[in-house]
Amino acid sequence: MAPPDSGPVRATAAPLVTGRPDMLAVGLGLRPDLPADRILAALAQALPGLRIACLATLDRRAGEPGAQRAAVLLGVPLHGFAADRLAQMPVPNPSDRVVAALGIPGVAEAAALLAGTGPLIVPRRVVGGVVIAAAAA
Repeated sequence: MAPPDSGPVRATAAPLVTGRPDMLAVGLGLRPDLPADRILAALAQALPGLRIACLATLDRRAGEPGAQRAAVLLGVPLHGFAADRLAQMPVPNPSDRVVAALGIPGVAEAAALLAGTGPLIVPRRVVGGVVIAAAAA
């Protein structure tokens, strides 16, 4: 990984990408206490060669040390969104698990869309226990 002041980092492995934007706003669905190395490994696998502009997730997960450390190591901001704000964002791939746990359709896709400036580029997928989605930034 590049130092935090070097700008966006390129991840490394095989994604399901429907376009090639210059930068991505990456939404994350995280379990509590997930370490930064697991988050970074999942990003590298899901978004190989793609530049990450920011990370975004549920506000209470944005306060987790692993998510904060991952953002620092990537040199990008970490955005946290309240569940009610995420619920307002239509997502193409709602999660029954998230509906049961939080009463909203999803976290990763909604967070990516709220943090980004463009359409969803990488639909929700689970990599190493981390839910990842990305929108153009």
